Amino acid sequence: MTTPPPIKKTSKKPSPASAPSKPFLRFYHTEALRKKTLALLDKVEEAPDATVHRSALSDLVVELTNAGLDYYVMQSLRTARPGFVVEQTAKLGMSGVQQLIGSVARQVIGRMESPQLVSVCGSIRQFMI
Repeated sequence: MTTPPPIKKTSKKPSPASAPSKPFLRFYHTEALRKKTLALLDKVEEAPDATVHRSALSDLVVELTNAGLDYYVMQSLRTARPGFVVEQTAKLGMSGVQQLIGSVARQVIGRMESPQLVSVCGSIRQFMI
């Protein structure tokens, strides 16, 4: 996994013209994951029966979730340099969180019908803006 840009501290607020209408957070992921995401979203949205892509979409949601958790939690922790034991404890805890979220995401997405799967794709696209 490539290292995302460092988190910069800034007190500069965006200009009113460029400020989003609602607060948001984002994370950086690899170009490979972006390409994979866009390709799968296109497949699901264009499929006559999107349910054939349930498993792949589930895997993608889990991969994106793991990338986000790593970015928000583990990268921030590594930047803070809390020490080996704290970092290992966090890795162990995050592993449990990822397994739980992955299991739930696979179960939920695995039961969705075509319109619901396409809706999930739309939500992912909105997150990518």
